[in-house]
Amino acid sequence: MTVEEALQILKERGYKYTGKREEIIRICSDEKRYLSAKDILERIKEHYPNLSFDTVYRNISTFVDLGILEETELDGEGKFRLACSNNGHHHHHVICTECGKTSSLPGCPMNLMATIPSDFMVTGHKFEVYGTCKECSQ
Repeated sequence: MTVEEALQILKERGYKYTGKREEIIRICSDEKRYLSAKDILERIKEHYPNLSFDTVYRNISTFVDLGILEETELDGEGKFRLACSNNGHHHHHVICTECGKTSSLPGCPMNLMATIPSDFMVTGHKFEVYGTCKECSQ
C-alpha cells in the first residue's frame, strides 16, 4: 500500500485529513519492518513535539481497523507496519524477531488443512513465522 492509497481510504471512510495522520502513515511506509507505537511516537515527535502517546495509539488502532496497517505481537508488544500491496493476494510473513523486518511467504497453510468442521465458519486466520534475518544473525 502506498501513502496515497492509505490517505484515500481515510477519505473514503469519512476520516478528516491531518498532517499527523499522514506522518504516521509515512513513518510506517518508510520502514519495511514492524514498529511499536513508541517507535512511531519517537519519530513523529520531530515534527509534532506535543503529540501524546494516546493520540498516536488511537490513530494506529484506527489504521489497523481500516486495513491500512497490519498488526502483530513481538515480545509481548503490539507492532505495526503498512499493509502490503500484493494486488489483493492473500499471503503471510516471516518476521525477524531482532529487527522486525518482514518478507512475504508464498501460499497459505490453510490450504493444507484437510478439513474444518462443517459447523464452524472461518472468519479469518493468522500465520507468521518468526526467526532471525541474515543481517541480524551475523
